[in-house]
Amino acid sequence: MLVGARNTARGAAAADKLTAEGADARFVQLDVTDTDSVGRAAAWIDEEFGELDVLVNNAGIAGRRDGDGKPSSTALTTLREVYETNVFGVVAVTNAMLPLLRRAEAGRIVNVSSEVGSLALMMDPGGPMWPMASIAYPSSKTALTLVTAMYAKKLRDTPIKVNAAKPGYCATDLNGNTGFRTAEQSAEVAVHLATPARGRAERAAEGVPLGCSRG
Repeated sequence: MLVGARNTARGAAAADKLTAEGADARFVQLDVTDTDSVGRAAAWIDEEFGELDVLVNNAGIAGRRDGDGKPSSTALTTLREVYETNVFGVVAVTNAMLPLLRRAEAGRIVNVSSEVGSLALMMDPGGPMWPMASIAYPSSKTALTLVTAMYAKKLRDTPIKVNAAKPGYCATDLNGNTGFRTAEQSAEVAVHLATPARGRAERAAEGVPLGCSRG
């Protein structure tokens, strides 16, 4: 397992924690908004392993709140900052890692999206998303879902499977840890999508909860 993070100290600490819990985890420095960092990470993985089985694009930011948070108050700099991480970063990392994923027996790409990117939910006057008026984070997740669909079309004739995951309202630094789901619960969604069918069956036999893509 490889743990990618911008901050070396925090990333190494996360990898050490996973190792202490029994995982085989290693840290790799990765800033999805820095093309040089992305390239170095891909080159290091190539040198160390020669291939990559699973890529989980989990990096995401909510962006700052401009004024009342509505579209007419949103600064373009805020939009650009959010899209750099949530959309452009995903494309940059995926393109850099794709040659490594193609060498795997059955590569998997999981992009962590969100229900707030759903046009249907956003336009339902009776739904929980209706009061939301901000555009930076929700629209970035709408874009990410379509980016995921385009990669799925591109790779449809290969062993690589591409999915977008909706982990649900998870308690993380992104929302001040106000989410009602734990990080572990939400991670199960990505694990389910990243695990080949045989692996899922084995996990189920062991009594491990699989989660689902609906979050």
